[in-house]
Amino acid sequence: MLLEVPSRTGSCDKPSLGSARLPGARPDRDRQNKGIGSSFGDCRGVPEFPPRHLPVLVGPFTQAELPALCRCLSLALRWGLGGLGVPQPHGEETFDGPGPGAGAAPWDLLELKGRGGAMGALSILGWLLLLLLLLLMPVPRAAGARPCIPRDFGHGSIVCVCNATYCDTLDPLVLPAPGSYVKYESSKAGKRLERSEGKFQQSLHTPGLLLTLNVTTLYQSMKGFGGSLSDSAAMNILRLSRPAQDNLLRSYFSACGIEYNLIRVPMACSDFSVRPYSYDDIPHDYELKHFRLVDEDVKMKIPVLHRALAMSKRPLLLFASPWTAPGWMRSNGDIRGKGTLKGQAGDKYHQTWANYFIKFLDEYAKHNVTFWAVTAQNEPLAGLLTPPEFPTIVFTAAQQRDFILRDLGPALARSPHRTRLLILDDQRIHLPHWAKVVLGNATAARYVAGLGVHWYMDPIVPPGCSLEATHKLFPDHFLLYTEACSGVFSFRFAVSLGCWERGDQYSHSILTVLNHFVAGWTDWNLVLDLEGGPNWVKNFVDSPVIVDGSKDVFYKQPMFYHLGHFSKFIPEGSRRVGLHSSRRCLLCQLEHVAVLRPDGALVLVVLNRFGWDVPFGIRDPAMGFIETVAPAHSIQTYLWRQQ
Repeated sequence: MLLEVPSRTGSCDKPSLGSARLPGARPDRDRQNKGIGSSFGDCRGVPEFPPRHLPVLVGPFTQAELPALCRCLSLALRWGLGGLGVPQPHGEETFDGPGPGAGAAPWDLLELKGRGGAMGALSILGWLLLLLLLLLMPVPRAAGARPCIPRDFGHGSIVCVCNATYCDTLDPLVLPAPGSYVKYESSKAGKRLERSEGKFQQSLHTPGLLLTLNVTTLYQSMKGFGGSLSDSAAMNILRLSRPAQDNLLRSYFSACGIEYNLIRVPMACSDFSVRPYSYDDIPHDYELKHFRLVDEDVKMKIPVLHRALAMSKRPLLLFASPWTAPGWMRSNGDIRGKGTLKGQAGDKYHQTWANYFIKFLDEYAKHNVTFWAVTAQNEPLAGLLTPPEFPTIVFTAAQQRDFILRDLGPALARSPHRTRLLILDDQRIHLPHWAKVVLGNATAARYVAGLGVHWYMDPIVPPGCSLEATHKLFPDHFLLYTEACSGVFSFRFAVSLGCWERGDQYSHSILTVLNHFVAGWTDWNLVLDLEGGPNWVKNFVDSPVIVDGSKDVFYKQPMFYHLGHFSKFIPEGSRRVGLHSSRRCLLCQLEHVAVLRPDGALVLVVLNRFGWDVPFGIRDPAMGFIETVAPAHSIQTYLWRQQ
């Protein structure tokens, strides 16, 4: 990671207002939760009950949650009747709410007298009646969705707060009826993937900016969107209570979340580990007899991967990237710092390093985790610039070509794994040169499926002369963004809770690169802590989800929802289609991309980074027109099916 994409405003650099707390959250008690709503792949989770949550939580209850809700109503009713002197049976369920009576039978008359007696019971009955009235009211939100509980940390927008008993969710995606469309909208003002519906018109009432789709023009096929399960990410997930972990993983991978389908996994340590390590530190072990996965794999990343795989309805594409080799294989004799592999391609060091990849795939396969792809090396040229404590291996393009040609390519081909190989995994300033050197060799090119790209130096070189130029030269090799994050080298706030502009940067990057033949986009750490770590080289950055383990809460940032506008609606196998803008306007320029899904539905994502509303129209020649507005600082996803 080299530099941060500059922010359009400075609103994210305001001082933090401090840690948030979900109303009613009880960290010491939440950790004792035995799994309410924690079943894998299930969008349900029972909101906790005290009455003070009712104005926020009542609306989104689903039919599937009514049994749990009825239990809460039953407890409240028994409590109320007991307070009025009506005898109730003892020895049954106890009330687990806040206050001195927690764990006691709420209908115990003596206990109720200590709590205020009949007056307290009447208050509970009042809340009960209000709850029943609210339940009978029509709720416009579709079944399954739950609203964000917002918290403002003073960085320009809000985060959504989740804990063990509550987290905002989305509806599992259902295509609208022909002639209708659905729109999902997030905004700096506070909307978070808010759903609405509309119908196509036969004409536009007000001419202006018009976006016209052309489904006969098809471009690249999509691989998907996702993030990285680094050691740090896994540690932060596991610092939460089990129910909170489930809510977090559901937010990323389930049908009621944003449905990531890409997961990048570091091969051994990265900078986002708590220590430097490799899988074989025994010198001169060329047969890798001492190769072993470590606790970070077996006790952390692999269990989390199993849970994510179980929750996802989509196939997950896992890809691994090595940061560094064992010190005895490196020119500087250390796992850290600037160095290359000893020797040259084809020798015992390079052959052993290639076999190290295969052993990694073998060991993960023993745990029922298979990898769709590996990258040949994380940031092979960044090692020339990074601080001396960083784990890295330096490769030039020619060195990587020769390593693939003589060692890694044949090793993968001989192995039982159907794992694909990506080259580069570094900044786009190296394109198309890197592709010309590696893929220009026909034998090496046969081993390579695609190229990985990082976003950190994107402002230096335009996408047309790097990404698009590479695609034109090598159209059979896909381009995939494999790492991005905000907060890099930010001396004030590595983590900026609620910063809308950092989400804007993500969406701007995604829209730009998709329109230049990139097939998908992978964020860096899925989860970090309030400092932006842990990180043994103190290279703290931001993340779409931030965990506060001391309170058993996590915060879903604007970046999370920006990513969701793509990941939930553009599955693997979608194709970018033609999209024409009727005019270009410096003061009303929207950013956009259109995609045809495998199920035949169309998706249009529109980003407005300006501080004012921009009216525009959408034209699908087969369906008609949509007359709409992109509000200030907003992102929208439109979805419809063609007749």
